[in-house]
Amino acid sequence: MPAEIGRYTVERELGSGGMGEVYLAFSPAGDPVAVKLIREDRLDPVARKRFEREAEIARTIVGTNRVARFLEADPFADRPWLAMEYIPGRTLQAYVEAYSPLSPALTSSLGALLAEGLAAVHDANLLHRDLKPQNVIMGAHGPMLIDFGLGAFLDAGHDSLSRGGIVIGTVRCMSSEQADGDTSQLTTASDVYGLGAVLLFAATGHYPYEGASWGVIHAQVVNPDRQPDLDGLPPVLYPLVSTMLAHDPAARPTLDEVTDHCTRVMAEASLSPAMARHALIDLTTRDGMAAAHVAPSASVARRLYQAAVEGSGSVEEQAANEIESVVAEAEVVAETGTSSEGVPSTPVRRTRTPASRKVADNLRQRYAMQSGL
Repeated sequence: MPAEIGRYTVERELGSGGMGEVYLAFSPAGDPVAVKLIREDRLDPVARKRFEREAEIARTIVGTNRVARFLEADPFADRPWLAMEYIPGRTLQAYVEAYSPLSPALTSSLGALLAEGLAAVHDANLLHRDLKPQNVIMGAHGPMLIDFGLGAFLDAGHDSLSRGGIVIGTVRCMSSEQADGDTSQLTTASDVYGLGAVLLFAATGHYPYEGASWGVIHAQVVNPDRQPDLDGLPPVLYPLVSTMLAHDPAARPTLDEVTDHCTRVMAEASLSPAMARHALIDLTTRDGMAAAHVAPSASVARRLYQAAVEGSGSVEEQAANEIESVVAEAEVVAETGTSSEGVPSTPVRRTRTPASRKVADNLRQRYAMQSGL
C-alpha cells in the first residue's frame, strides 16, 4: 500500500476492482478523500489525454448534490490517479442484496434524484459511462453517484470491450451501443440506459441481462432481438424502465421524462419528492451502524496522550469525552456500515439511542408512511 498518492496521505485500502485500487486518504488539512489508482493496462496515451480534458471539465459541474465532487487527478503519473469526495455509505447493490428491493415509490425517488445529478453532468457536456448499482452510494443525504470521470479509462482502446475480465460486472448495465465498442458515438441516451439498469436492479434485485460469463452477457446486450429481463418489475414502473432499456438509443426517454414519470409514481403513493427522499434515506441507512473511520487511526489515542501530558482532567474523564465525541462524529457522518466502496467498517457500540434514529422515528410518525414503503 502506498504511503502517499500525490499530496494525499493514505490511511487504508478500501477495495480493488476492474479499474484498480481504491484508498481512503487524507488531505494535508485532514479531509477524507477517496483516491483511485488506475490499473496499468488502462494506461493508453489517448485515454490519459482524454481524461485530462474531462477532469478539467468535471470540476465545473454545478447544480446537483448527487455527484461525488471531483477534486483533482494526475493522468500522466506512472500510475494515473484521481481524488474524489469521500461519501460514507453502502452501495445500492450492497443494500438490495442485504435487505430487499425498493418499493416503486422509493425506486422512483432514487430515479428522480439520480436523473437530476446526471442532468448536471450532461449540461457540462460529459457522460458518466459506468452507471451501475455499485456506483450509487446510499448516503446520509440520499443517493450519490461515484466513479464519475473514469469513463476515459473504461473506454481506453476500442478492443478493450472484447477482452474477457475487463468489464465484467459493468457489461450488465451497459447500453448496446457502448457494448458494440464504438464509444465515440455515445450520447446521453447511453447514460439513460445505465440509469434504467440501476432502477431495474433497485426494484427487482436483478440486472437486464444475466449469464455465466462476460461473453454470454455481451452477446445478449448487443442482440437487438433479445429483450431485457423485466421479471418482477412493478407494473407502475414497467413503461418507464422498459423504454429506458430500449436497444435503440432514439427510443429511450430524456432525463426530464424520467423525472416526470418518477414524480407521478411518488404522487400516486401520496408522497412529495421531499417526503420520498426522507423515506429513502431512512430505509437505506436504517441499521444504525456508523462509518467510524473518518479520521486517521490512533487519533483518539494521540489526543488522550496529549490531555494526560497537559494534566487537563483524568485520563478516564478524557476517555469518556473522546468516546462521546467519536460517536457523535460518526452519527453525523453516516448511519451505514460501509465505506463509499461498500467495504464494512468497524461499528460503534452505543449505550443510548443515536440522534439520527430519533429523527428517523419522528419522520415515520410525521409522515405516517405506508407500511409498504
